[in-house]
Amino acid sequence: MPLIAIDERAARVRFRRALTLMAFTLLVPGSAQLIAGNRDIGRLAVRVWLATLATGLVGIAVIAVHRPFAYWLAFNPDVMLAARLYLLVGAVAWAGLFIDAWRIGQPLTLRLPHRRAIVGINGILCFSVAGTLLFGAHLAAAQRDWLTMFVDGDLGAANNGRYNILMLGGDSGADRWGLRPDSMTIASIDAQTGKTVMIGLPRNMQNFKFREGSVMAKEFPKGFDCDGCYLNGVSTWAEDHTQLFDSDTPGIDATVMAIEGITGLDINYWVMVNMRGFRRLVDAFGGVTLNVRQRIPVGGLGSDVTGYIEPGKRKLNGHDALWYARSREGSDDYSRMARQKCVMTALLTQVSPKQALTNFQEIAEASSAMIRTDVPGGALNDFVQLAMRARDQNVSTVSLVPPRVNTAHPDIDLVQKMVSNAIDRSEAKKPPKAKKKGSAKVTGGAKGSRNDGYTANETDDVAAAC
Repeated sequence: MPLIAIDERAARVRFRRALTLMAFTLLVPGSAQLIAGNRDIGRLAVRVWLATLATGLVGIAVIAVHRPFAYWLAFNPDVMLAARLYLLVGAVAWAGLFIDAWRIGQPLTLRLPHRRAIVGINGILCFSVAGTLLFGAHLAAAQRDWLTMFVDGDLGAANNGRYNILMLGGDSGADRWGLRPDSMTIASIDAQTGKTVMIGLPRNMQNFKFREGSVMAKEFPKGFDCDGCYLNGVSTWAEDHTQLFDSDTPGIDATVMAIEGITGLDINYWVMVNMRGFRRLVDAFGGVTLNVRQRIPVGGLGSDVTGYIEPGKRKLNGHDALWYARSREGSDDYSRMARQKCVMTALLTQVSPKQALTNFQEIAEASSAMIRTDVPGGALNDFVQLAMRARDQNVSTVSLVPPRVNTAHPDIDLVQKMVSNAIDRSEAKKPPKAKKKGSAKVTGGAKGSRNDGYTANETDDVAAAC
């Protein structure tokens, strides 16, 4: 056989050997070193790889039979920190193994075309694997950063079998957190089933008393009856009298005292949502589908209107969903409250775990930018499980608004009876039969009117009312 042919054959063998070493490194990191390199490094890498695979398989098996374990992993900042460090170290180590596999393949003995091919393939594999691990480390870091917005502690006790969470929609701006809440809703959640009742409070309620024994009750023993004093002004008053509160959030604390006095409920936790940041969250979820019953003005009032959301069943992005919830042109506060309940219910029922995982980073970053809360990090696992149970059930609602409630001079006994009855209906084993109604008038994009009441403001099935 001619020497040239023998040399060609040997060159191909060396090239295939170099490719094989890189393929082994891709499939089982450290195997190339076990075959032809430093066996101590190879054994260590293979053991780590096998341990990682075993841990992953066991984790998948546990999640398959006990899904809450997945939530515990996702909402544990220590797990996220460990995952981030492991992925960072893994990215560097795996890239190092690829470089060493390239060295073991003796690239200088290869012909120039083969040498270039090996360098290119090794570079692609090295950067692809390391880049994937580094991206995973970035996601773990983003999740951990998101978790830091929650306070330390574990889930507290339920009140009469329910968790009452006050959701406040606040005006945006770095200096305006907690000022003039634009939207106030209590999500009263059954601690076992997750079934939810949304209790809406109008921002213009007047002449109400605060929770007995509270700081605000001592300041206003006859109730919040000053001229021009509305429910959404409680926060502003408290922010102007911070010396009365031993708290970093006097405005929110005072609002909680007011709402507890009005509804008779004990609030477990509060969540303050920056309404402009809300649009980022909706976009991160991929939008929300809503039944737009009338043209909804976008941009403000009168001459400030810049466009319209047209009627029909539409998937709205964050910008349009925000205006659907907040628009006041051609409607009233109570119509707007009804639309806001439609948006909240749609988010609860439409967002799937798959969407949440797909847009994980965007959701974490948007949530961190838009939310302040006193919910403890240790409660997240339980609340996620409750939310998953709530997805398959009707969300009911009661709003303390006209025509049943005179917001200027509310009958607090009636208000508290309305809240109690709504919760009792929600907890009933047999849901009440829905009352058949004719075609309802639509005002400001919501079914109903101020005089007749808006359907979504008091119903046992918000989704159907929207």
